Amino acid sequence: MTKTRVQCHSAVLSALLVTGAVLSTLPARGEVRKVTGAAALEKQLERLRVVGSVLMIAAHPDDENTALLAYCAQGRKFRTAYLSLTRGEGGQNLIGSEQGDLLGVIRTQELLAARRVDGAEQFFSRAIDFGFSKTADETLQKWGRDKVLSDVVWVIRKYRPDVIFLRFSGTPRDGHGHHQSSSILGKEAFKLAADPKAFPEQLKYVQPWQAKRIMWNGFSFNRQQEQEMDALPQRLMVDTGDYDAVLGLSYGELAGISRSQHRSQGMGSPERKGAAPNYLILYGGEPATKDFMEGVDISWSRLPGGAAVQKVLDEALAVYSMAAPEKVIAPLLKARKLIVPIDHPDARRKLSELDEAVAMAAGLWLEVGAAKAEATPGGSVTLDLTAVSRGRAKVELEGVKAGDSVSFPGTELAYNKPYTAKAEWKVPENEPLTQPLQLREPKSGNLYTISDQRKIGLAEDEPVLTAVFRVKVEGETIEIRRPVENRYVDHVRGELSRPFVIVPPVSLRVSETALLFSEHKARPVSVEVVARRPGQTGSVSLQVPAGWQVTPAENPFQLADAGQMTTVSFEVTPPAATARGEVHASAHIGNLTVASGMTQLNYDHIPLQTVFPAARTPVVRVDAKISAKRIGYVMGAGDEVPAALRELGCDVTFLGADDLARGDLGRFDAIVTGVRAFNVREDLRASRIRLQQYMEAGGTVVVQYNIMDGPFFSNDPGSGTNMGPYPFKLSRNRTTVEEAPVQFLKPDDRLLQIPNTITQADFDGWVQERALYFPSEWDSKYTALLETHDPGEAPNKGGLLYARVGKGAYIYTCYDWFRELPAGVPGAYRIFANLVSASR
Repeated sequence: MTKTRVQCHSAVLSALLVTGAVLSTLPARGEVRKVTGAAALEKQLERLRVVGSVLMIAAHPDDENTALLAYCAQGRKFRTAYLSLTRGEGGQNLIGSEQGDLLGVIRTQELLAARRVDGAEQFFSRAIDFGFSKTADETLQKWGRDKVLSDVVWVIRKYRPDVIFLRFSGTPRDGHGHHQSSSILGKEAFKLAADPKAFPEQLKYVQPWQAKRIMWNGFSFNRQQEQEMDALPQRLMVDTGDYDAVLGLSYGELAGISRSQHRSQGMGSPERKGAAPNYLILYGGEPATKDFMEGVDISWSRLPGGAAVQKVLDEALAVYSMAAPEKVIAPLLKARKLIVPIDHPDARRKLSELDEAVAMAAGLWLEVGAAKAEATPGGSVTLDLTAVSRGRAKVELEGVKAGDSVSFPGTELAYNKPYTAKAEWKVPENEPLTQPLQLREPKSGNLYTISDQRKIGLAEDEPVLTAVFRVKVEGETIEIRRPVENRYVDHVRGELSRPFVIVPPVSLRVSETALLFSEHKARPVSVEVVARRPGQTGSVSLQVPAGWQVTPAENPFQLADAGQMTTVSFEVTPPAATARGEVHASAHIGNLTVASGMTQLNYDHIPLQTVFPAARTPVVRVDAKISAKRIGYVMGAGDEVPAALRELGCDVTFLGADDLARGDLGRFDAIVTGVRAFNVREDLRASRIRLQQYMEAGGTVVVQYNIMDGPFFSNDPGSGTNMGPYPFKLSRNRTTVEEAPVQFLKPDDRLLQIPNTITQADFDGWVQERALYFPSEWDSKYTALLETHDPGEAPNKGGLLYARVGKGAYIYTCYDWFRELPAGVPGAYRIFANLVSASR
C-alpha cells in the first residue's frame, strides 16, 4: 500500500547536507534549496575550526527552538543537536490519515528535514508519545522513568555537549506532562552523565561526561508568564535574528523555514527579519554572565595536539578563494596529517568533515546508485558507480566498497570526465527488511525496543548499503561515505533520488480499518497479495481470535511478475456475543513465512518512507443498527472514519468544493465533516447557508472536532465559531484518560436510544483519550448529552452537542472517533451510528 499525497518525494540530502552545509530559500514560494559550491565550502571551513557543541532537549517534534538551533549551528558554528524524547506518535495529522507508528515515522523525517535547514543533528529516546498528558507523574510512570532517563544520559555521554539547553521549565507552567518530563529528566541527566555509578553498562561504549552548564531557554505561553520571565534576575540574552551574509538570510528566517517542515502539525511559520531576543536561565553548572559558552574552550586547543591543527585550519580559511577553491586543499591535507594521530571522538568526527571539505574543494562527484528502488532477500541488484573530478586537483580513485561484498576498481580521474562501472550485489538470504529503526522489534509498553545500546538515540539506522570511496587527492588519501540510493527522473519534477530498500518477496494487505460484524453470521474477508519478486507461488492463511471461525484454512496464489496482485477470500464467522480482536494474515512460500504488509509514505517534503506493518486488522462483533445509508463526507485533515461508515453499511461519497456549492445535498441522509475540516476547508466554511438549508429540509450534519484556529473561529461573545446553526465557543480542554467515566446528562434522549440503546459499556475499551477541544459555552438551543473529565478536574459537558434544525439535526462532537473507530472499539460504532441517524 502506498500513501501518496504528491507524485514523488523530495530528493534525499546530499553529502554536503550531512556535513552541515546550509540551505537558502526561494522567496516566492518558500521552497528549500541547497547552498552548494563555494558558499557551502566557506561554511564548512569555518565549521572545521570550531570544536564546541550544544544540545537542546524537549519532548516532541516541533518543540525545538529552531532559531536558537540555527544561530548555534550556522552562526556560531557549534556542533548542535536536538534531543526529542518522542517521535510525536500521539499527535494529530493535518496532511493525511496516518496515526500512531506511521505518524511517528513522518514526524521523525520532518525533524530531519528541519535539521537539514538549520544545520543541527537529531536524536531521540525510546519513549513513545502516548497522547496528551496533564502531569509529569503520569508521563514518567507510563514511560518508565529510569529507562528514559538512561536514554538521556546516553545521548549526553555519546554526544558530549558543552552546554545543554532545556526547552521547558519542568514545572506545571509547561502544560503537557511530556514537556515537564523532558526538563525534569534533562536536569537529572546533566548530573548523572558525569557519574560513573549511573548506568554503568553504558561505559562499555562511552565515558562519563560533565557539561559546563545547563540552561532553560525560557519562553511564555501568556502575558502573566511574560511578566514572570521579565522579573527573572540573572538571564542571558541571545539575539537569534542576526543576519548571515553568506546565506543571505537571518537565523530567524532560517528558523521559519526549518519550523515549516513540520507540515503534519500545521506549523507553517513566518521567516522573521530583525532582532529576535532569546533568553537563557541557568539551571545548573557554572554561572555565565556574558555568553552561554563562557569558560568553554571551543578551539582545537582543547584536544591533545590540537593547537597545531587550529593554526593550519586558520591558514586554510585565510587562503580560501571562491574563484579558486582548490587553494585550500594543501593546508587541509596538512591539517589531516595532524588530526589522524589524535585519539579523540571530536578529532575522528572532524576528520570526516575535513575529508568532505577536500572533496568539495576538488569538485568531486561520487556516487554508487542502485538500478532499482527495491530488492528482496536472495535477489540481486545492479550497482552503478559514477565518479567525476570537476576541479583542477590531481585525483585518483583508489577503490570503492559498497557493503561487505561489492568492490569497484580504482582509476585516475581525468578532469571532468565521468568514470563509470557496474557491479552486481547478491542480497543475502538473511538480509533484514528496511524497517524504520524504532519499529524493528516489538514495543515494551510505551517504549520502543532497541536492543543494541549503540543505536539508542539515533533518528534512523544506516542505509542498506553505504559506499566507501578511497580517493587520493594531491597525493593524500581521504575517505568519503555515500548512501546507496536509487536515482530516477520524474517527468514533472526532474531528477530525484529515493532510499534503496529491502522488501519481502510478497506483501499482504487485509484492511486499513476495523472489520465490523454487526450480525452473528459469516462475511467475506479479503487478503491482497502483491509480488515484490517474480515467480511467487504459495498459500495464504488467516488467523482469527478464539471463538471465531474461518474457512478455508488456506488459499493458494501464483504470481508470475513483480508488482502483480491477486486477492484471496476467506469466510469469517464471529461469535454470537460482543467481541473484539484481530485477524492476522500470513503467506507461506516454501519454508518462508511472510506476515507483513508494505506501506509507503510518499510526501514531497520528506524522503519516501517504507514500512512493513504486520498484516493484521481489528475485527469487531457488535450489534450496531443504523438508519442512515447515504453519507456525504467532507474530508478534513485526514482520517479513516469513512471506512468505518462503510463497515456500518453506508454508501459514502466524498464531497468536494463543487458538491458543497452546487450539488444535490438532499440525496444524503447525513453529511459528516472530518477532523478539523472547518480548519482546513475554505469551501466548507463558505457552505454554511447550504448546510443550514439541508438541515431544515430534514438532513443531519455531524461535525467532528476542530480547534480555535484563525479569525473564522472567533471566541468573541456572540460570534460563536460559525460551525453550527447556533453559536458555541471552543476551548483547549480535553479528557486524556481513556478510561475516564462518562455521565449521561439526558439518558432518555432519542440520540442515545435510537437505533441503538447506548449504555456505559459502549465507553469500554477506548484508546488514548476520550475527547479533545471541548466547547466551553453554547447557545441554549443545544442539548448537551454527555459529560466526562479527567480525575480532579471540572466537568466537560460540551463533547456531544445536539440541536434540532427544522426537520433535521445538527451535532457537534469532539469525542475522538477518528481514533476509536479504526481501533475497532465496539461502542464507538454504535454511538456514531446513532449520530448519523439523528433525523432518520
